[in-house]
Amino acid sequence: MATSMATAKESVQFHDIPEAGIDRALSLAYLVFHETPEDEKRKHHHDLLRDCTRVGAYENGELVGFVAAFPFTLSVPGGELPCPCLTFVSVAPTHRRRGVLSGMLAELFARATADGSPIAALWASEDAIYGRFGFGPATHGHTLEIDSRRPLALRITPDDRPLRLVDPSDAPELLAAYYDRTRAERAGRIARSEAWWREEWLVTEDEEDDELSPPRVVVLGDPAGPPAGYAIYRTKTRDDAPGLVRLDDLEADTPAAAATLWRYLASIDLTGQVRAWGRPLDDPLHLFAADRDQVRVTGEFPALWVRLLDVREALESRSWAAPVDVVLDVRDDRLPANEGRHRLTASPAGCTYERTEDPADLTLDVRDLAACYLGGTKTDALVRAGLATEHTAGTATALDAALRTALLPHTVDEF
Repeated sequence: MATSMATAKESVQFHDIPEAGIDRALSLAYLVFHETPEDEKRKHHHDLLRDCTRVGAYENGELVGFVAAFPFTLSVPGGELPCPCLTFVSVAPTHRRRGVLSGMLAELFARATADGSPIAALWASEDAIYGRFGFGPATHGHTLEIDSRRPLALRITPDDRPLRLVDPSDAPELLAAYYDRTRAERAGRIARSEAWWREEWLVTEDEEDDELSPPRVVVLGDPAGPPAGYAIYRTKTRDDAPGLVRLDDLEADTPAAAATLWRYLASIDLTGQVRAWGRPLDDPLHLFAADRDQVRVTGEFPALWVRLLDVREALESRSWAAPVDVVLDVRDDRLPANEGRHRLTASPAGCTYERTEDPADLTLDVRDLAACYLGGTKTDALVRAGLATEHTAGTATALDAALRTALLPHTVDEF
């Protein structure tokens, strides 16, 4: 598939980047992101891109823009959906503000819709850009820090089952089934392939900080049975402060199991701080930590940005917590098929979303509907912020009750 866009001064065409063109695309991406990676990292990126959809923008045969999409599957309330996840979004500095990004995303959206993917997603490095293309922040993360110079104070009794360290090379086989189960309980999480486990989570050297140790994997539970929880972490010695434990991923069946893992991380010898990036906003540690001066939230950020490519298919493919019958007037200037008034009739039994001439109960932009889609943003908050207009009193409250999920959406898989 190929499309073209012409202006008075230039003609840009959009089409596939062949495998032989991956190195050229990476060179463009490194130019844009001011990177000079070593050979090992470049090979890693090359290997990742071989399995991606790759769209290039070409002017007179020269690559001036590049976007790729991982063929991920994303958990949504009640199930999962194919979800191309954008990465390596790059426009040559000589071709900014010429419609190159718009053209590449239009091409990628068309391909994803044709392939039956009603949603797409990305991690936004520049928040202001992607809202214009209909992406909304659907999950958020916290950065937590624990002062571990003294024992972690807890209000609950930790799980007393044994902990054991496992070889990272054995971890994918041991943890994959457990992660898949916990993934289904919380929207916003990608399915991890064995290659993703090994190359993104368990690679020996951290690409952002080579002073960190190799990954350590601690598992809770009897070795003869399935895990009850796990944590992946790295450690670092520091000259000017006690050693650091950086937590990368933690899952647990129960609050007591989580307490055991957090207590372990906070008790590692020769360390005095635990730093956990990207934890869910409803992490139970916030409540069962006895001293909030010891466990502090040091940052919050939007994580996964979702784009509803086919609003009807996306809404009809998720589960609903309560009955709702409202008319939504959705604005979408990038994908006109989503525009206009539709009656949303949903309940735990199912959902329909049909075009209607009835007056709207709520008007909102597709980016804001995307932010609400996984259950992480309240439509009532959008109304109060002036980002959505409630024409019928109580509509936002009813919609929020229907969109509600038991756990907030969350992902820590950055791409």
